[in-house]
Amino acid sequence: MAGALCFLLIALLLVAQAGILTHRAAKAADLSALAAADVARGLSSGIPCDVAARVAEENGAQLADCSVVAPENTSVDVTATIELPQPITGLGPATGVSRAGPPAGEP
Repeated sequence: MAGALCFLLIALLLVAQAGILTHRAAKAADLSALAAADVARGLSSGIPCDVAARVAEENGAQLADCSVVAPENTSVDVTATIELPQPITGLGPATGVSRAGPPAGEP
């Protein structure tokens, strides 16, 4: 009985850790997209996807995908990932997806 409870507790902790890492990946994607959109709009200097990659790394994630959205080229789509720990690596990386750009109706 104690062994089964320990197994269930470990499984629950691993699922919780995967959830936490998914939230961290989403946060990294949001922040990366916001920073890249500022560059795309000309509010800061740099190349949008390079800035997005740097912000993702600063938040413990890797930039998996980045694209400037046409036709205005002022919005940016970003996908950030974080690798899951060893026992649950088979589930794939924790992934966050975000789009950022100017408010509706503003170029």
